[in-house]
Amino acid sequence: MKIRPLAALATLLFALPAFAQTQAAAPADNPLIPQIIHSLQQVRNVRETQISPDGNFIAWAVSDEGIDYAPLSEPAEVRHINTCQKPGDQHDSSLAWSPDSKTLAFFSDCSADGKTSSHHTAIFTQDATTTAAPHLLTQLNGYAEDLEYSPSGKLLSFLYVEGATRASGAEAPEPSPSGVIGVEHVDIQRLTAADSSSGQIANISPASLYLYEYSWSPNSNHLAYIAAPPPGQDNWWTAKLYTQDADFNAKPKVVFDPNTTSGPLHGLQIALPRFSPDGSQIAFIGGLMSDQGVTGGDIYILPSTGGNAKDVTPGLPTTPTWLRWKSNSEIQFTEIASGAVRLNHLELPAGTSNDEGTIDFTLPETIRAGGSLMSLSFANNGTAAMIRSSFNQPPEVWTWSSEPNPAGNNFTRITQLNSQLRPSWGLAQPLGWTNENFHIDGWLLYPANYDPAKKYPLIVYVHGGPAYANLAHWPSASFGPAPFSAMGYFVLMPNPRGSYGEGEKFTQANRKDFGYGDLRDILAGVDAVAKNHPVDPNRVGITGWSYGGFMTMFAITQTHRFKAAVAGAGISNWLSYYGENSIDQWMIPFFGASVYDDPAVYAKSSAINYIKNAKTPTLIVVGDRDGECPAPQSFELWHGLRAMHVPTELVVYPDEGHGFHKSADRINVLERALGWFNQYMP
Repeated sequence: MKIRPLAALATLLFALPAFAQTQAAAPADNPLIPQIIHSLQQVRNVRETQISPDGNFIAWAVSDEGIDYAPLSEPAEVRHINTCQKPGDQHDSSLAWSPDSKTLAFFSDCSADGKTSSHHTAIFTQDATTTAAPHLLTQLNGYAEDLEYSPSGKLLSFLYVEGATRASGAEAPEPSPSGVIGVEHVDIQRLTAADSSSGQIANISPASLYLYEYSWSPNSNHLAYIAAPPPGQDNWWTAKLYTQDADFNAKPKVVFDPNTTSGPLHGLQIALPRFSPDGSQIAFIGGLMSDQGVTGGDIYILPSTGGNAKDVTPGLPTTPTWLRWKSNSEIQFTEIASGAVRLNHLELPAGTSNDEGTIDFTLPETIRAGGSLMSLSFANNGTAAMIRSSFNQPPEVWTWSSEPNPAGNNFTRITQLNSQLRPSWGLAQPLGWTNENFHIDGWLLYPANYDPAKKYPLIVYVHGGPAYANLAHWPSASFGPAPFSAMGYFVLMPNPRGSYGEGEKFTQANRKDFGYGDLRDILAGVDAVAKNHPVDPNRVGITGWSYGGFMTMFAITQTHRFKAAVAGAGISNWLSYYGENSIDQWMIPFFGASVYDDPAVYAKSSAINYIKNAKTPTLIVVGDRDGECPAPQSFELWHGLRAMHVPTELVVYPDEGHGFHKSADRINVLERALGWFNQYMP
């Protein structure tokens, strides 16, 4: 969900202390809370990994620690890259190997003088064959992401907002509005390239388009990209697929437009364009997606010159999330399947509902190599690098090969960054149930130190999106489900209709129905858990962030089943939300029309219209510069609950966006949530 807050109004209304005095139990009242926080802070977060094309080297980046790389044959021989004067200060990202596998390029917020800045400012290269220091290739004045070598190795391409001092995504804190709104201060994210030898940079794509993703053709002569006219954060939901000659003044060509197509992709979203090895076709993922970068849908193929897009995975009962061409006649892709993650491959031609591909592996965890959801990094020989994480396994870098290693395993662990960590939460169990002819999946966390002879409280943790899923992953020191388990709660993490993992029809099943069918699916899950586990029916709570925050706000007006609630960055009134919203395009695919054309469909899912039904004590938290779910939405619910004399508290975090970037704020939210449930569901 993408919207900008009325920051000027927020500045006026939110003139509050940094943190309001809580009426809930203070975190220190329960000695478990600081212990849990300390445990979560021990994890070293592996941000990304990339394997070299020849399969001889692997690199990875750890938050605040810089970049390491090692020969794949001797992964213990780690070589560290440090671009800053003070080790630990830098933020390095977007690892990119040269086609000859000799050079590793990356972004760093360290500059030529070895000091850090507030945003990515430079491209560095590291000669992997020597112990020489990294080379500063070029200094940038703005924010850049998605660094990649052209297949020829002559260029380093990236998406670039020149002059920007913040990330281009909607999760970053929004700047305060000023000037002529919608005209001034509009970012243009362009495809830019640096000469890999000289560092000289030039823009490739025109200033009339805001680019989201791109891909090189194998011969380096063409580019495919997803783009729309600016403002970029508003128009991703109406973006088109373009191709362009790889010349700096070439004119782009639209090869697919989901806004005008007559097929199943009409009015939906597209992502991850990829040229086939011979350059004759482009594959991409298309479907109903609520957030740019959180990709899910079916796989489509069309001629690279343009034409009809063919769905090669129609009726697939899973959700493809990332893809690559294995050959001209085979596509390999990751997918979410009933709460698990799979690597699959599909022989072409395909396109029947019975063709579900061939499974390479299935894991009850989360995998990724970089920024894209469930992405992998492949060498030319088919070896893949990834970061694996689950409720039982902290994040580490692994490789996978279709050919078993000498120990007889297809997976090989590369790093030992978090080998000393152990879960402080309880057993994680996948589960499924049926409701209204839908199969619903999810995860259940048992309480720490579980005793089947005792009765336990249950917390429902609703994911964001709605087009996303609860998946198994090791938590960080922030708001999430695992700390509640560590506190002694059962935690249900459902994937109701509207989620990924059960096919595109399932993902689209909550269109024009936010809060109704998905809430019934969640309540059916609560019943299923309570039937088979020692759950105290008088101590059931609900929480979530973003769409999960909306579901929390809405649920407390529809049922009295929940005895406590914590709503993070939610939406309480879709009608006013639309009016506050300067990024409104995402809503049309889900609601079917604008609020001006069909206000009733927005009103029926607005919690504020049912506020007199609410009785659940509710903690509300939000950032004052939230660019997806604006803070006035939280104020509306808080005001309504107070008028109904329902115990409530609103905490507004200054200078935070949708995803909190300050560690202290993330921890404070978690402390407050744990304290709130501890008070109202002791």
